[in-house]
Amino acid sequence: MKKVTNENVIPLFTEEQIKPEETWRKSIPAQVFLNYFFAINYHIQHTDDNGLDNLTFFREHHANLDEKDLEAVGKILLTSWSTEYALRATAELGSEDYLRHALHWTFPQAYYTIFAGLQAFLYTLNIKTNSAELISREVGRLVVRNAYPRAVGYYAAGPYPDFTIHRLPLAGYKPSLQIPEKEIDAQAQIGQFLRTTRRLRAQTIRNQVQNNNQTALRSPKTGKVLEKWNAQHWSQITWRMGYTTLFDLLSRLRISSSHKEIDRFVEADIDFKLFHECLLDIVRYLNGIHESYVAKAIGLEKYQQLVDALPAHLQNSFVTARLQDTIEPIFGSSNTYRLSSAA
Repeated sequence: MKKVTNENVIPLFTEEQIKPEETWRKSIPAQVFLNYFFAINYHIQHTDDNGLDNLTFFREHHANLDEKDLEAVGKILLTSWSTEYALRATAELGSEDYLRHALHWTFPQAYYTIFAGLQAFLYTLNIKTNSAELISREVGRLVVRNAYPRAVGYYAAGPYPDFTIHRLPLAGYKPSLQIPEKEIDAQAQIGQFLRTTRRLRAQTIRNQVQNNNQTALRSPKTGKVLEKWNAQHWSQITWRMGYTTLFDLLSRLRISSSHKEIDRFVEADIDFKLFHECLLDIVRYLNGIHESYVAKAIGLEKYQQLVDALPAHLQNSFVTARLQDTIEPIFGSSNTYRLSSAA
């Protein structure tokens, strides 16, 4: 019998066919990440209840801030606006190849502009902190208390691994690897994003607890640190996790940018322009919400003064447009807040 060698084996696929397949497989993590943020934006755009007008929390929001407080809020907002300015500048350059490599800084920019806007909102609630951990816990409570529209008011709760998704009735469906085209697809993607993010959070806390001799859970028989946990053990750390919200999902942008994960994204074959458009839409929407809360707390006149005092690069910019298109109508007869693509 003639020996079979590599020379006389006819390959099932040519080298040209194999390369696209390998590229696609390597692109899956980045595509999933894009799907998540596209789904978040899709849900915002296609949810009727994306305004502040029906929120009791918003209508009753007020604050007593002195001049020192107003100055502090203004500085926080300036940080948010300057970071959004940089993010927009990158998006406007438009080159696909440039946007691919820009992920190294646009990921953290998207996170930090929203984070700063959230800080300004929390400041009007007398929550003054730079701690990401504390801010995450506080915003989780605000989400549960309906301080945010239902378009972004979803969250995950409960112990590992039996998480419960709230305010996303279609989140239990299995997501695909395709860009969401329907609301059911978007909610499935967001639901999975919430579950995976909460799972990572639970595992991180478990490691912290077990690596500390003072807090580690031990076997009642041997006294040794437990290597495996059951449901009862996981339930003991649930209080440390708080609620998992959209803001925890956004924190994945910061985490990804500081790990090797970002390099896989840069090398992936995905629609980078679409990714940036999604991030920018989410930034516009959430920053508009937080700025509206600040304006509601301090009054439109004082908020206008903050905008008028902005440095040259922010004069007559998206900040002014958002004030006119998003915030001022709240104080008018319509008393509504709606997502404005113009700002």
